Amino acid sequence: FGMHALLVVTVTLSAVTATVWSENDVTGEDLYPPLWDLATGNLLDFPVKDNKIVISVWNYQGRLGVYKSLLNASAKYFDAFGPQNSGNILWGLPLQHGWQFRTGRLADHSGETSCGYENGELLCQSVRSWWSCMNYYLAVIPFLGAVEAGLFGQLPYEVEILPPEEHKDDFCYSVKDCWSRMPKLMDDWKAFFEVNKQKAVSSANFSFELDDALGLMWKAHTASIAYALPKFQDRLKYLSDPEANFGVAWASGVDFIAATHFSTDFLTTNNFQVFLPPRMLVDGDVPPSISDFSREQNKVLLTLRALHKANKSTG
Repeated sequence: FGMHALLVVTVTLSAVTATVWSENDVTGEDLYPPLWDLATGNLLDFPVKDNKIVISVWNYQGRLGVYKSLLNASAKYFDAFGPQNSGNILWGLPLQHGWQFRTGRLADHSGETSCGYENGELLCQSVRSWWSCMNYYLAVIPFLGAVEAGLFGQLPYEVEILPPEEHKDDFCYSVKDCWSRMPKLMDDWKAFFEVNKQKAVSSANFSFELDDALGLMWKAHTASIAYALPKFQDRLKYLSDPEANFGVAWASGVDFIAATHFSTDFLTTNNFQVFLPPRMLVDGDVPPSISDFSREQNKVLLTLRALHKANKSTG
């Protein structure tokens, strides 16, 4: 079943991307994550306290700044793959996070606070949000791996991530802290930034090197998800059953997308995300019959559900 599923996903992704390429003019501000222009893109623009660069990632704009800094610092390695850093394969991370924000997935779904809601603290990212907690391992860990790999050069200060108000033990907050808690995961992300840096400088064989970079990036990406998934099972209880099932199926489906070395550059990621759910799923949402979702959005949900079901039944 595994190879068949891989083929299905590859063909589905290819068809999806081709469809959007032909239908959409891929220009315009709405292709960027919400509030992208307002986020800092320079690590040294974050506040400095007690000789440490201090970053709050429980605020959407703060986490966006982490992503923007990563993209800016790595831009020179992806010059050959598209204008204005559009060929940078790290775009998949902030674009996915922007989709999560836009669709309300980063808010407190326990109903106990106004974190993440328009009539409350809109930019707040809740530590009770399954999506926000999972994303921590695809934002902070890559970022600290890049710091350790020297992507930002020799920084004058250490970097410290501020903890959330609760569930502090679920996360790590500095290069040293993360390295002591999850060395393998940090190694995977550090390897992506180190090897990418070395090979981009030393080689002219760009197409091969891009695939090489995608392989390393997806290896680290899937490792982050595998590490975080069991850790945040308890956050799923705040979601509707359809949303919780979709979240877990999406996490599982990423393994198949990773195996195709799917390119997470700016245009390709934008084209693909058109087919992700445009809102959170609620009780009563059953694909392929969700009336306010497009046919393709319903189809993607159905495919993810089938893949996840097969994964579970085959172990």
